[in-house]
Amino acid sequence: MSFNIAIDGPAGAGKSTIAKQLAKKLNFIYVDTGAMYRALAYYFLTRQISITSVEEVAKVVEEAKVEIAYENNKQQVILNGENVTNYLREENVGEAASVTSAYGCVRNHLLNLQQDLAAKKDVIMDGRDIGTCVLPEAPLKIYLTASSHTRAKRRYDELIQKGEHPDFDEIEAGIKERDERDMNREIAPLKQAEDAILVDSSSMTIEEVVQTIYKLAKERM
Repeated sequence: MSFNIAIDGPAGAGKSTIAKQLAKKLNFIYVDTGAMYRALAYYFLTRQISITSVEEVAKVVEEAKVEIAYENNKQQVILNGENVTNYLREENVGEAASVTSAYGCVRNHLLNLQQDLAAKKDVIMDGRDIGTCVLPEAPLKIYLTASSHTRAKRRYDELIQKGEHPDFDEIEAGIKERDERDMNREIAPLKQAEDAILVDSSSMTIEEVVQTIYKLAKERM
């Protein structure tokens, strides 16, 4: 029987970084559901679909096949046979994903794939509604968060390292706006599952967060 770990939380809380390291430490499969939503968002953008129109999105979403593959132990996201991993961290893709992930047609399209994988394998999934909707029976659920200032600083530093010249206030405002949208959407809003354990990473190192969740997982396995 498979063992699943669900990690939910707002944008920039470090979910993907933590989940990837945990997956290696536990020898689990890491499933970045956010990247799957970003792949669909990328598809809509490149097809010049109006992301604010549920009707337009619903017409084409079934044409997009998103798969998870591994290359040199790194997760790759395949969209209709094309590796789109390198495009998924672009700001416009992230914003589009936040909008379109609220649509029922988009969520349903990915849900079956995610649940089928979790039924067969030991997986760690991170996203906005893993513990509440995707893996409600997961034996370990984590709600990973951090202050908006901390999350904005992490994103700011990431962009600086890439040689960009971001505006910190704009980044933090964008994070707060995304939080508001994610928490108040009609379908599968971002919230802490009743049986999820809250982990605030604002003043924790990545290793400290990984160790905290690792110990919790070992206690339940």
